Amino acid sequence: MTRFLRRTSADDEPAAQETATAPPRRRAASTRAAKNAKTAAETPDAPELPKEPAAPRRSRKRAAATAEPAPAKRAASRSTAKSARAAAKDDATPTAAKSTARRSSAKTKPAPVEPADGQTALLEAIRQQNQILAEQHQAIAKLADAQTRLAAAIAGGAAEGGLGAQVEVLPRLAIFVDVPNILYAAEASGVRLDWGKVADFLARGRTLVRAIAYAPISDDPQARTENERFVVPFIEHGYRIATKPLKRFTGGSVKANFDVELAIDVLTMADRIDVIVLVSGDGDFRRLVEIVGSRGVRVEVMAFGQSTSSDLRQVADRYVDIAAHIPALT
Repeated sequence: MTRFLRRTSADDEPAAQETATAPPRRRAASTRAAKNAKTAAETPDAPELPKEPAAPRRSRKRAAATAEPAPAKRAASRSTAKSARAAAKDDATPTAAKSTARRSSAKTKPAPVEPADGQTALLEAIRQQNQILAEQHQAIAKLADAQTRLAAAIAGGAAEGGLGAQVEVLPRLAIFVDVPNILYAAEASGVRLDWGKVADFLARGRTLVRAIAYAPISDDPQARTENERFVVPFIEHGYRIATKPLKRFTGGSVKANFDVELAIDVLTMADRIDVIVLVSGDGDFRRLVEIVGSRGVRVEVMAFGQSTSSDLRQVADRYVDIAAHIPALT
């Protein structure tokens, strides 16, 4: 009896130990379940999972074996919450960006810039140029209008005021002066001619194209041409002065002959001149007057009557005696 009890107690020691240690295991499992429940309660953003119907005891064991551990569930819930907060932040970003852009644009609105001194000067120069251009346009318009009226008058299209009758083409005139011949005759007559008045007298009703005076000068190279006796009367009267040095001969005589130079110039210009006036009484120019007249050019001779060749008077289209017009020519 006693031996039996001892065996029983000896054999039952492992069972007793298992019985003593079993409750702590159940408490650990219950503690983990409580922690999991508390974590799930502290996570507000975790989605609620639908409750599954209770399974049989055997299927519960299998589901527990295949169920996801609690840390994985917490990680999934945290990632879901982060993605939800990120989505909300992305939705709010455009509005915040727009408001920030509006505030920055309102703060950085440029103020009106005052022009610098250089810009002011440039604007003033441009304004002046525009004003000058406007005035030039007005002047061009007036000139074009005047040209149109003149063309209409020439064509006889403007009968108002008799403009067509007033417009006429004046003959072109050229004057050639044999200076020694005419000055010697003037000194002999005691007359000092004003050659500006002579040119105006001959150019009445005509267009003076050219006036040339052929004057001899001293053969001294140091003598000044503007002080020469035959040059001074024609200076500042619109004459072109053709000069040639005087020739001294053995007997002491001096002579300057411009017959060739004068004749060449007359023949050269005869095709572009309507009237030629020869101021000389030298009969050597008779043949020249005949040739020019044969080309349809009017040739007039002007000189002192007492010193003019009769042959030259005969071939001239008109002869003007200076002695008859002294008041108008001096």
